Amino acid sequence: MADLIIIGGGVIGLSLAWELAGRGLVSQVFDQGPIGRASSWAGAGLVPPPHRAKDLNDPTCMLRARSADLYPIWSQRLLDQTGIDNGFRISGGLDVALNSREEPALQSMTGRWRKQGIRFELVDDIRAAQLEPELTKDFSRAFYLPERAQIRNPWHLRALQSACQNLGVTMHPHVPIQQLLVKNNSIEGIKTNHGEFAARQIVVAAGAWSGPLLGNLGIHMPTTPVKGQMLLLDPGQILIHRIIEHEKCYLVPRDEGLVLAGATEEHVGFEDSLTDSAKGYLWNEAISLVPKLAQSRIVNHWCGFRPGSKDSRPYLGQVPGFSGLYVATGHQRAGLSLSPGTAESMADLITGQPTRIALDGYSVAREAAPRRDEAVRS
Repeated sequence: MADLIIIGGGVIGLSLAWELAGRGLVSQVFDQGPIGRASSWAGAGLVPPPHRAKDLNDPTCMLRARSADLYPIWSQRLLDQTGIDNGFRISGGLDVALNSREEPALQSMTGRWRKQGIRFELVDDIRAAQLEPELTKDFSRAFYLPERAQIRNPWHLRALQSACQNLGVTMHPHVPIQQLLVKNNSIEGIKTNHGEFAARQIVVAAGAWSGPLLGNLGIHMPTTPVKGQMLLLDPGQILIHRIIEHEKCYLVPRDEGLVLAGATEEHVGFEDSLTDSAKGYLWNEAISLVPKLAQSRIVNHWCGFRPGSKDSRPYLGQVPGFSGLYVATGHQRAGLSLSPGTAESMADLITGQPTRIALDGYSVAREAAPRRDEAVRS
């Protein structure tokens, strides 16, 4: 019998498996596809800047702030344990409004940044040109966030998987879960197309596929998939050095000069076709922000499915009414950016320690919080 089974081999599941293994609790990770290849792989790897406010009380802010603190520590530990560089870089970022209609939404973000203790500065066209000479001159307003960071999703997932396996975590790719096995409201294991696996503790961290697993137990936990398409551009030279965000889209520079352009938000279920309309939208966003990107060739075009939730928060914690059943899912656009804090506090809970971050605000049974977009991306 396994100490614990984690359903979902994305960044949340792997991060939790690694954190638990470091505390002596070795898990088995199951995924219906390849390990680390679903929505976690598809994202851009945006990491939030540090939050220096001392009185944070919003659950999402607290989780994001803790994750920002942990990322440089985790990145070095992963490098030391596996020899794999996850691509963590403090590249800084520019948030821009291209016209006066977009200014109020961007300006409202500054109040949140100030309250959360995030460093930022308003930049004029001269300062913007010093930071990013190829940024369009036709912007209305821009803010510079010097501590915004990034990782390389595939590298990070590969490092996590290697670190987990080094500590004895067993991976089960391509093993769909057919049923959670429960007796007298206590977890006993899982049923798969490869047989049954016994465990007294299970964490459902299967992203957008999590809701139906709990729905079979009569638990309403919507994780509606939100499709996102992205482009990888090769301009043949290094054009930008910092992350550039505009409304819900972004450009992410890589060390070798490639640029990620993302991402759409589409409510189309698990329909995974790549569309010309999304490609055109992202291409136009890219060249409107950095006109010289019009010289680029499109290297790749892909999509992923972010896990929604009932509001703007993930689901974290024990499932009420079921002994040994936990959830860690519903992170929406922020799975990568919230994963270290999620893993740490979930590991605290599972091992019977006081949680670093109180998880009440993330309960499956919570009342839905007011929705808001805090421009948190992964």
